[in-house]
Amino acid sequence: MRVPYRRLRRRCEAVLQAFGPIPSFSVETVCTRLSALRGRPLHLLPLPEGAAAAGACGLWLATDAQDYIFFEQQTSRPHQEHIVLHEIGHMLFDHPGLELLDGLLPSDRLGSPELARRLLARTDYTTRQEQEAEMLASLIRTVATEPGHGPDESGEWEAALGLSRVR
Repeated sequence: MRVPYRRLRRRCEAVLQAFGPIPSFSVETVCTRLSALRGRPLHLLPLPEGAAAAGACGLWLATDAQDYIFFEQQTSRPHQEHIVLHEIGHMLFDHPGLELLDGLLPSDRLGSPELARRLLARTDYTTRQEQEAEMLASLIRTVATEPGHGPDESGEWEAALGLSRVR
């Protein structure tokens, strides 16, 4: 289901406004702030092979006491950051995450067929939840890197895209 762009953007902007201003961009800063808001640790970890084989590039797992964001390691740093921000988008919208009981290592279950089906359901960007998470990820970086709000990382983006700067 395709959500009209303007309505989607307004919803994302409202969630971002509730999160508060982002004076400068760093994934670590955003994660630290989100962890404080949720009152629980947030861990960033490499995506296990089982999840990657199921078609995921990022994954948010929630336990009763902690959050885990897994992200693809075999990609550029800007893409890794976007994957993490996408998962943060799910968290900020309070979309249902994959939940595990505390005490289980998240990677213990990543090879199961049931979890693979759930992962694949989250790789389709035509769903409302995926569109919201994707838009919010882009807005977090955009707001934080507007002139006067953060470092100019355009060179890093150009390098990731294989473009070179003409001086």
